[in-house]
Amino acid sequence: MPDRKWRKRGVPRLPEKLDPIIPSPRSVFPATLDVRGLLESGWRPAAFRQFILKIHSRCDLACRHCYVYEMADQSWRAQPRRMSEAIVDRTAKRIAEHAFTHELAEVEVVLHGGEPLLAGPDLISYAVRAIRGAAADVGTRVHVGVQTNGLRLDESYLRLFDSLEIRVGVSLDGYAEGHDRHRRHADGRGSHAKVAASLRRLTGGPFHHLFSGLLCTIDVRNDPLATYEALLEFDPPAVDFLLPHGNWSTPPPFRVPEAGVTPYADWLIPIFDRWYGSVADQTEVRLFREIMRLLTGGASRSETVGLSPARMAVVETDGSIEQSDILKSSYHGAAATRLHLLRDSFDAALTHPSMAARQIGELALAPVCLACDIHSVCGGGLYAHRYSEAAGFLGPSVYCPDLYRLITHIRTRLARDVARLKGSR
Repeated sequence: MPDRKWRKRGVPRLPEKLDPIIPSPRSVFPATLDVRGLLESGWRPAAFRQFILKIHSRCDLACRHCYVYEMADQSWRAQPRRMSEAIVDRTAKRIAEHAFTHELAEVEVVLHGGEPLLAGPDLISYAVRAIRGAAADVGTRVHVGVQTNGLRLDESYLRLFDSLEIRVGVSLDGYAEGHDRHRRHADGRGSHAKVAASLRRLTGGPFHHLFSGLLCTIDVRNDPLATYEALLEFDPPAVDFLLPHGNWSTPPPFRVPEAGVTPYADWLIPIFDRWYGSVADQTEVRLFREIMRLLTGGASRSETVGLSPARMAVVETDGSIEQSDILKSSYHGAAATRLHLLRDSFDAALTHPSMAARQIGELALAPVCLACDIHSVCGGGLYAHRYSEAAGFLGPSVYCPDLYRLITHIRTRLARDVARLKGSR
């Protein structure tokens, strides 16, 4: 039975002092966000529905584009390698507490890392059973997924995931040369052959129903259509194309701040045209689908585009509650909150300035974004990509020109097809 001290939905308890909590180096947005004023004006945070569990903090690859190990934040060095069962138990209790307080019928838990399979089958099984057991006591269903680099995805893991109903997402950057450009072992060997073999095990036999999709980080030096074709070979139900993480202070590769060139849009548009023009559905490309939803009046389901509130929290291996770990690409400590599951609830994180900033939509956009004709679709881009030392996260995405070109291209294609349908009536 739930602890009766847990409260049903209502006004979050606000600490007497709202600590900005490891602000950016110059104490700029969102450290300056007036959360108390937001609450007094009637705004209410949206409950977390997705929990990212960092069950192992190390990795068995040394990917050159990794935001966890290769970018500004190096806090992984101080994290325990593996989440303990005690932290798992407290995580399970806190998720159940949050679900009960906010009357959530279902939540999602993603096993993450580092490389989560390094945690071992015993811990994975223990974590899933503990979290589902605690959530079942309050009437909440837990969907579980794992995001892996695929190296250790053997048949024993697949049988375990099948028994535990765990969906599996795999990182693959396309064909062998493109994938091995970044996703390498520490000694420089490429990983494509091993990942492809794991994907064949996942997709070619009785485990295909576990497959949730592929995650592909873009490198504009790779051929876009050849990359897309290589991903389609594994019959993925969905593909996520990710822009390499960077910002105005540390620009991503080939993205020149203030320049009007659009290398990433130029890379994505041929894939969109191929995907959109296909007679049969080949896969779900989430970035394209989300943009189309927003252009046709729907709400975004992703933090990549749109203005819907971000409803995700991260639990590190030591039990710390953090924001999206993608923020680790910005500066050291950018994802930290100083909250810990042993003493703090997930509700405490809802009123953290940085968490609130990712839930207030247009109020977190810079004036230049608000003046843009597609700001409700772009949503300012991924939050981490807005960072600069001068303005914090109150600015446009470093990918602003690329996003504008991609979104307007999709808008033009949709408008043309709508006009054609109207003309045929």
